[in-house]
Amino acid sequence: MVVTRSDTLPIRVESDVVLVRQAVRKWAQELTFSLVDQTKMVTAASELARNTLTYGGGGSVLLEALDDGIRRGLRLTFEDQGPGIPDVALALTDGYTSGSGLGMGLSGSKRLVNEFEIDTQVGEGTRVKVTRWK
Repeated sequence: MVVTRSDTLPIRVESDVVLVRQAVRKWAQELTFSLVDQTKMVTAASELARNTLTYGGGGSVLLEALDDGIRRGLRLTFEDQGPGIPDVALALTDGYTSGSGLGMGLSGSKRLVNEFEIDTQVGEGTRVKVTRWK
């Protein structure tokens, strides 16, 4: 698999969440994703960017266009240096929230993508990597 293009965007303030959504939509369009796949990636990106800001205290997202010969994809890696997630299994349960949300951010994002990875350490931060293939 080859990364054909990459860019990193900060997630520090509320308006950055909007910029992340716009960038993901643009990249998904350029990769000729269907409208449904564009919407799934933008929705997942929006949820994860909001989590990065709200629970992680801010961070960044790395966007990567992928090519593995037979298919193309878009990978997003969200990182923060926040408090981490003490119980990942619980955090991935529909309806669980550590704040005031609906508890669909992580679990909902996982359902919207083809690949989902989470790496978190309490007191050190969280990295969530999602990929959607065309």
